[in-house]
Amino acid sequence: MDTATGPQQLGGPDNARPPRLSVVVPTRNEAENIPLLIKRLAPLVVPLGAEILVVDDSDDDTPDALSRAAVDAPLPVRLLHRPASARTGGLSGAVLLGAEHARGEWIMVMDADLQHPPESAAMLATVAMRHDVDVVIGTRYAGNGSREGLDGVFREATSSWATRLVKSMFPRRLATVSDPMSGLFAFRRSAVRLDRMNPVGFKVLLELLVRHPGARVAEVAYEMATRHAGRSKASLREGANFLRHLSRLRGQRLVGQIRTRPRTLRDRLHELGRLVAFGLIGLSGMVVNTAALWFFYEPAQLHHLLGAALATQLSTTWNFLLVDNLIYRRQRRAGLAARASRFFLLNNVLLLLRLPVLQVLVWAGVGVLAANAVTLVALFLLRFVVNDRVIYTADDRGRRDPVRMLVSVDGTEARSAPSRRRYQYLKYRYDIAGVVTIGSQIRLPELEFFRAQWVAGADVDIAVRVADVGGRGPQRRAAMTQYASQSVLRYEEQLGRLGANFRIQLGPPIDIQVGPLLARSPHVVYTNIIEALLRFVMVSRGHMLLHSACVTLDGVGVMLSALTDTGKTATVLRLLRDHGGLFLSDDMTIVRPDGVAFCFPKPLTISAHTLRAVQAQDLTPQEWRRLQLQSRLHSKGGRSLALTLARFNLPIMGINAITQLVVPPPKYSVDRLVPCRMGTSTRVEELFVIERGAPGIGDLDHAETVNRMIDNTDDAYGFPPFRYLAPSITIAGQGYAQLREREREILAGFLSNVRSRVISSDCFGWADDIPRLLRAERGEAPTSAVVPSPVWPHWDAHLASAGGAV
Repeated sequence: MDTATGPQQLGGPDNARPPRLSVVVPTRNEAENIPLLIKRLAPLVVPLGAEILVVDDSDDDTPDALSRAAVDAPLPVRLLHRPASARTGGLSGAVLLGAEHARGEWIMVMDADLQHPPESAAMLATVAMRHDVDVVIGTRYAGNGSREGLDGVFREATSSWATRLVKSMFPRRLATVSDPMSGLFAFRRSAVRLDRMNPVGFKVLLELLVRHPGARVAEVAYEMATRHAGRSKASLREGANFLRHLSRLRGQRLVGQIRTRPRTLRDRLHELGRLVAFGLIGLSGMVVNTAALWFFYEPAQLHHLLGAALATQLSTTWNFLLVDNLIYRRQRRAGLAARASRFFLLNNVLLLLRLPVLQVLVWAGVGVLAANAVTLVALFLLRFVVNDRVIYTADDRGRRDPVRMLVSVDGTEARSAPSRRRYQYLKYRYDIAGVVTIGSQIRLPELEFFRAQWVAGADVDIAVRVADVGGRGPQRRAAMTQYASQSVLRYEEQLGRLGANFRIQLGPPIDIQVGPLLARSPHVVYTNIIEALLRFVMVSRGHMLLHSACVTLDGVGVMLSALTDTGKTATVLRLLRDHGGLFLSDDMTIVRPDGVAFCFPKPLTISAHTLRAVQAQDLTPQEWRRLQLQSRLHSKGGRSLALTLARFNLPIMGINAITQLVVPPPKYSVDRLVPCRMGTSTRVEELFVIERGAPGIGDLDHAETVNRMIDNTDDAYGFPPFRYLAPSITIAGQGYAQLREREREILAGFLSNVRSRVISSDCFGWADDIPRLLRAERGEAPTSAVVPSPVWPHWDAHLASAGGAV
């Protein structure tokens, strides 16, 4: 059929709802392979809400074979056949055409020859739709990936050589990609501009990655299978197309970098300053070059062209040392070897341009030294622009995510043997509101309220131990690896076992192993690892860990919610200090669908704007002095700096752990900051979402409230490595998407009987406005009586249930 008529559905249900996933399969004479592909692939991707779209360039009976295979398919199977006159772009053109006609939110590309095993493809699609990424690549070069399915040693060597070549030409844009020329990949439709794409030959993924530098990438290791039937389409012609494609991409990227101009006046002035400094160093290099050329030409009696070539190597070395250490010391991105190789490559390419001009000038009667100086000066500006905008570019737009994400489908973790120096006993145990129990070898101050030593170490839901996690040697960047067959997650930073590494075995029970550095910073262990798991274990048991504060005022359960560092903690302190009531939580609250909230009294973090609400007489002068530094470092500014650093290839979790170790966060129990009593549970009647802005108050409907509370909760988990860790979590048979959906259901039930309003203030006045509003509406006089809190934990109940004496 002609492409103008669009794809034709050959079989499967004609669903009214659009598919979530479109599997695009380009084919050319695959009649022997396509029936088996449909038979194996279709059942695996049906649960993902998929369709299969075959873009066919065949001259055999592949369309007929597909039609027969599609009749009983459990999902829509569509065919887009291109006649010989419309087969522009070869395989790449077929993939792009299929992507244009695909209806899914996600598009997966795979071959029809079964070298991409359908089981691996289905796992890749599952990972793609679960993780917060834009592109997921099937890799043969990481984890347990294998390229043994390639036809012979020559094909394997050619593939390996081509991969190294590509990565060396795009070291930044392919920094976290081990297999940039894979034919098995998936991408989010909204993250890719198809109109930017113009690939040549087979390498569609390479084009996509280079054209979309900001796309977030993850990889899934797979073993490439042998071709089921038919012949490979690889040929010398395709190899030539690959080299042409690569040179075009590199040339266009180079031109784009050179054309990138400073965006602000300040940037332009800085560039001018670098130009002057570069010129001064260039003058000193010209002296070195001229002296060396004189030596090679006069005393050594070498030909002037050979002398110019040798002199260039000496002056290039001189210039590189000065430029690298004086001008671009703070802008160095790649390693020393990479910077030096590019610097020398540039100067030697320019040397090839200089030598013919130098010879022409000598023929014209100009002296060798003078002619050499003329050629050096003539190329000065080009040399500066390439160095400033290509080799030492400070432009970080489209920076790749610094953490490598890899899912190993069938691989097993190479786990080191347990150290005899470390014991297994869980010294600290916690019972979180009777819902989740935790045992830990390190003390967790955030959970101190829930200490429950009666819980047996063998019965905990989450166990935290110290172990030697990670490889012995350093690595280039941090990596999050998921071993799907073992339900193991492992995070390793650049510093080997010295880094902030951890390993999670998803249970039950959930077993967490943290490296020695993390063990010395329990706040980071709890906030960045344990709380993320606790959140979803709570969900699996019908509760939600909601980012909010909760108090009772005059017997009314009141909940406060806000984005991080808005002023929620200061508001809670002032409410308790000025209006009495019971304190349940400041940062996180445990809620049930029936509207009941349980206390979660973590120590309060005192940020800079919270200090005004603290009037504790019990703090020592030394503590007050420390607060001045701690409150600023651990406030919104410090958090913003940490999130900015997280975009770079730095061991950010280790930096965070060391920072917390050197300058501990200012955490205090609420009753040390203001006189108050604690409550254990309440039925929430009022919810206030506090915001900064012009004073005002307005109602929120149920759907908007749910969305806001979910957004505010997610905002509390923005620091790495949550977004790499969470999508890989599976608890009680529920994956990340199911847990998120269940969390929303719990929250919707909780909020169904709660009045929700947004209240704005430009002077942190929420602590005055909320009580005044409640009393005006309810007509109740304020009371100074404080309702005593029930005893928590219920020691007698636990002892009685265990058969102990009361």
